[in-house]
Formats: sequence, structure tokens, C-alpha cells
Amino acid sequence: MIRDTRPYYIKKAWYRLQHLYVRHYLAPHLTGLGEHSFIIKPWHIELFGGPIRIGSHVSLLGCSDKKTRLTVWSDKKEIPGITIGDHVLISPGVRISAAHSVCIKDSCMLASHAYVTDSDWHGIYDRSLPPSDTSQVILEENVWIGDSAIVCKGVTIGENSIVGAGSVVTSDIPANVIAAGNPARIIRRLDPDKEIITRKDRYRDTQQTVRFLEASEQENLAGNTFWGWLRSWIFPGKPGF
Repeated sequence: MIRDTRPYYIKKAWYRLQHLYVRHYLAPHLTGLGEHSFIIKPWHIELFGGPIRIGSHVSLLGCSDKKTRLTVWSDKKEIPGITIGDHVLISPGVRISAAHSVCIKDSCMLASHAYVTDSDWHGIYDRSLPPSDTSQVILEENVWIGDSAIVCKGVTIGENSIVGAGSVVTSDIPANVIAAGNPARIIRRLDPDKEIITRKDRYRDTQQTVRFLEASEQENLAGNTFWGWLRSWIFPGKPGF
């Protein structure tokens, strides 16, 4: 689709449908879900086990060819599970797997197909059972994990740091650096004199953000009609539709 041909009221109805799905099918499986969550195509988001806690103002995106999966798999009770902070962005295809504890703090961003896990899931010599040991993973505030990167067990990534696309992180990454490679190594340090603006900084005023997005959508969809939208389904790509 070259452009969105939906009338504004149709798009608003689409958002309400997604909200209902989240409330009736996703939220009951979560230990907590903060307010003002922005969850797109929630039927392509898979939850397994628990506890899974998600903070406020989180953008959680699913896609038909990129299922987003949050999984807690353990025979132990009272484990931390998966904890996701406020203003976090989780893109389509992200997988987060916890046997004990994965903690993603405020304003982190995970690009498509990133994988975060706190376990090897099989022993080296006994591969019939999961290993008995796990090691917590922590992404400190404002960490950015690139497309298809893997964050392995026992890793802590420091505040503001970036992990390059396709990297494999097997050991701790300090704050304020860019790391890349397999295994990931520091390739650059961030300029301490430059201000870093986080998602929490940008979207702190929820009402202002909502007003801006609604005004932008009304402007972009102005002039769209129901019949024009219907024609775009029947004749996709036909000039003028």
C-alpha cells in the first residue's frame, strides 16, 4: 500500500479494536501493564509463562511475519521473570526468553529480530534437560539493541550504550559506548559533551504527544472516504486510488 487510504474514523476504530484485544487477551497473561501502552497488532505478540511485567508508555509491535515473543520458562516459583520498564520500544520479531530474570529498564529500544536470553537452555554434556544455572540479563536505561543482535546470559549493558546490528554480546558492555561484532567489542565511545535525548524525555507529556499524533493523522488522512478505501482494497495499486 503506497498510502493509507482509510478515513480517520476507520483508523480510530482499528485502534479501539487493538485496545480491546490487549485488554481481553494480552493483559490477563501479564503480571502488570502500565498505562498509555501503544501495542500494534497484538495478535502477533505471543506470551508464555510468567511473571511478565510491562511498564507505562511502552511501544510493543507485532507483525505477521515477525512474531514478537516474551517467554518465561522455569520450574521455580517466585522468580523475577521478564521486567520491561517505561517508554521501552520493542520492535516486531523481538524474542525475550527468561529462565530466571531479564530486566529491561526505561527508554530502551530493541530493533527487529533482537534476541535476549538469560540461559543456554540446554546443558553442554546433558542435552536432555535445561541447565541448572541461569544468569540475569540487565539492559540499563536507554540501551539500544540493533537489528538481529543477540544478548546472552549474564550480560549487563550500561546506560545509553548501543549494540550494533547482528552482534553477539557475551560479556558486559559499559555505559556510553557503541559495541559491535561477534563477540561484541567496544568500537566507539559516546561524546560526553553531547546531550542524549531519551524516549522518556521526548514523550514525557502524554497528552501533548496524543494531541500531536491525532492532529498529524487527521491531516494525513484528510479527504479519505469509505468508498475510496474500499476501492483501494478491490483495485490495489490502481492509479488514483
